[in-house]
This record gives sequence, structure tokens and C-alpha cells, in this order.
Amino acid sequence: MTRYTVVGAGAIGGTIGAYMVRGGLDVLFVDAAAEHVAAINRQGLTIRGYQETFTVPAQAVTPDQMPDQLGAVILAVKAPATRAAMAAIAPRLAPDGFVVSAQNGLNELIIAEMVGQERTIGCFINFSADYLEPGLIHFGGPGAFYIGELNGAITPRLERLQADLGHWGGGPVRMTDNIWGYLWGKQAYGAMLFATALTNETMADAIDQYRPLMVALAREILAVAQAEGVTPLGFDGFEPQVLQTGDADAVAASLDRLVAVRRRDQKTHSGVWRDLAVRKRRTEVDEHFPPILERARRHGLDAPILARMVEMIHEVEEGQRPLARENLDELTTLVS
Repeated sequence: MTRYTVVGAGAIGGTIGAYMVRGGLDVLFVDAAAEHVAAINRQGLTIRGYQETFTVPAQAVTPDQMPDQLGAVILAVKAPATRAAMAAIAPRLAPDGFVVSAQNGLNELIIAEMVGQERTIGCFINFSADYLEPGLIHFGGPGAFYIGELNGAITPRLERLQADLGHWGGGPVRMTDNIWGYLWGKQAYGAMLFATALTNETMADAIDQYRPLMVALAREILAVAQAEGVTPLGFDGFEPQVLQTGDADAVAASLDRLVAVRRRDQKTHSGVWRDLAVRKRRTEVDEHFPPILERARRHGLDAPILARMVEMIHEVEEGQRPLARENLDELTTLVS
């Protein structure tokens, strides 16, 4: 049986790993939060889900206790911690080992740079979860979950990984031959969620009440993806192929579907909002969007809303700007 090492046992990694443990798989959690590690080892890892609550006995260690050799790694740290985590993982990764990026962003680029494309597996996730306290995670709602080789091949290891991840309780885990399409689609949707985090409104309300802004913001990123030769793919009510059309009625209906999905989820605010409003810490904005702005410049594309949104997130992080609807009003002035 394959041993999985889940590096980052927070909202995403904790949820995925707990279901794998419940499915009978051998999972070791690695997390930098010593109190979280201690709680998992003492009382197990509890998932307070949208349909059920369960606790699994589990093994956890801090990064300095990570085993010398790793086979299958699920990397679920925040994007800013990717390089540091990979610096510890890379020398331990077996020649036939691999790293799956269960993160937000285009972290597969960094992972492949450090261990090679052949030892990197792409992963796109869109389910809701929050770390609540040591040993306890809230699984707020289901969502899309795709895995794919970076070159689009459907390989035996991908099929085995799909079967092992299939214990997850939020819906099917699917394989795709276009993982980059999902990852770029998520970047466009993610920009919308970052914008909602500039207010205290729920994600659903902010998207619903600032529709032209949200569509314009997503279109800026979708244009960059297309310039990169990637066809962005949709998921969970987010439909890039519709948002890119000039059909106002179709776009409005698409947003209706997206808002409806958001209103069904127990998680009302994004993880970005939690970083800013609750945990008072920096977000992942610099790992997600400046690289896209750089690509936009190389392709001669303008992305003024995205650029200003990044600046505004920085201003909130630095305590220079409050969370308020006026932030979205200001961004809306940039919509042409």
C-alpha cells in the first residue's frame, strides 16, 4: 500500500487526508503548527462536515521530523510556503515519487522546477474548508476535484491516485487531460473571490451586487490564459466560456448559477477574507496575480482592474485600507 505524506494538514490537506485515513490508507500528516500536530496525535483529526462529522486517529509530525524518504506527497501548504516546503521535500523524494499540488494557484510550475515535471501531478480543487482549531477542520461544502499529469497523459499512477483520493466525501475525483485549463479557470474565479474579500459582504452577495466588475476582472485573466495557449475550463457554476461572450443575457444567467452555488455553501466568506479579517495575516495575492500581470505585459494585454485589486489587497494587509463596499465601488470605475 502506498504511503501518502500530506504536507500542510490545514483546511484542504487535513480534509483530503482525513478521508483517505478513513478509507484505510496509510497517511502521515506534516504541519508546521506544533499544537495542531499534538492535537492530531492525541485525539485524532476531526472533520466537521456539511453532511457529517467524524474523527480519525492519525499520525502527524512537524517538518523537522519528516521522514528521510518520501513516495507520494500531497502538498497543501499556502502558496507562499511552496518553495520552502519543496526545499525540504525535494531531497527526500524517491526517484519514482511524486508531488500533488492540492493548493490554489499555479504552484505546479514551482514544483516542476524543483523536482521535474515527471514527478509533479497537477490538482484542481474547489471545495470549501476552514481550519478552526488544533485537530478540527470545517468542511463547508463540496466542489470540483480534478487531477492531471502536466503533459495531459492519463497514466497508471494517475488512475491509482484517483482511486485513493476517491475516498473523499465531497463528490467524485476526476482525471483530466487539461489540468492547466482548470488551474487557469480557478485563477480567474479566484480573482473574483479576492475582490469579494475587499468587503465584509458574503461571496455570493458581492458577486451578485457587483456583476460587471466581477465579469471584467475574470475576463482580464481569461485573456491572459488564452494568450498562453490555454483553454480555461469551468466548474461549480463558474463558466469562463460564457463570461467571455458578448451575450449579456447568457452572462447574466451564468452569474445567476454561480451565485446560487455560492449561496448553497456553508462557507460564506473566502479564505482570503479570513486571512484579512480574522487571522490578520498576509494573503496569497503575490503568488497568484503578479505573475499573471507579468504574462499580460509580455503579451501586450492590459489588466488594470487586476493590477489595482492587487494594490488594494496590499493596502488592506498593511492596515491602510478598511474592508468596505467602497473598495468595490472604486474598482468598478475601472470597468470600461
